[in-house]
Amino acid sequence: MTTVTSPLAGRAIGLSAVPDPVFSGAMVGPGTAIDPVREPSEAVAPVDGVVVSLHPHAFVVVDAQGHGVLVHLGIDTVQLNGEGFELLVDKGDTVTRGQAVVRWNPAAVEAAGKSPVCPVVALEATAESLSDLREDGDVKPGDSLFSWK
Repeated sequence: MTTVTSPLAGRAIGLSAVPDPVFSGAMVGPGTAIDPVREPSEAVAPVDGVVVSLHPHAFVVVDAQGHGVLVHLGIDTVQLNGEGFELLVDKGDTVTRGQAVVRWNPAAVEAAGKSPVCPVVALEATAESLSDLREDGDVKPGDSLFSWK
């Protein structure tokens, strides 16, 4: 069983509230989303594992069980071309839960006209494989978002 923890401080809102049909329809995978606090912060690893994909606006960490967790920093933020995002690790690095991966500013994303909402998605998972899914309430980095069996 993998426990996936919040990469950010903010409020859990669930995937259905994400302003993007690919995420809200769970086409990428099941999970939840965080509406982050509007201050410069670091997005941290939601599990122990290897960074298999790394972009300024998104990253994937795969744990020892082969579970890949996508953290997407904001919606349509790929259009910002990395501006306002600072990578703190490299693709292929082994990270521990809570380790900073990307530094960013949700308020700047919002000011640029993008949603700062962050989907946290279990890749190639079924909805049935997740339990204890957080879809409301305040969360801080390291708080459990869901369990994945």
